[in-house]
Amino acid sequence: MSDDAILIQASIYLLTSAEGGRRTPLRGESSYRPNHNFRGPDNSRMCVGAIDLAEGEEIAPGETIERDIIMWIWPEINDLIQPGREWLIQEGAQVVGHGTILAVLAPD
Repeated sequence: MSDDAILIQASIYLLTSAEGGRRTPLRGESSYRPNHNFRGPDNSRMCVGAIDLAEGEEIAPGETIERDIIMWIWPEINDLIQPGREWLIQEGAQVVGHGTILAVLAPD
């Protein structure tokens, strides 16, 4: 991992379309790399994180999973990366889910 990457274990919830989230499930064809917003919906400086799914795995809107995620973070949010911290998962400006950090596995 590079100096600006961190590995975390997280609980991820995908919003339903009724909640304003995705209409289709995530499928394990490739790595899902949404924006991760630790500073609230009005923040435009987001991190990118890779949520990997196994081939054939599918996560439907409304479901919660636990997953290890590699995040590429901005140095000014290092202090926000700690167990219990919640954040928004976005596709562009659209909030499609939220996550909670369960553990920090590798800071660099």
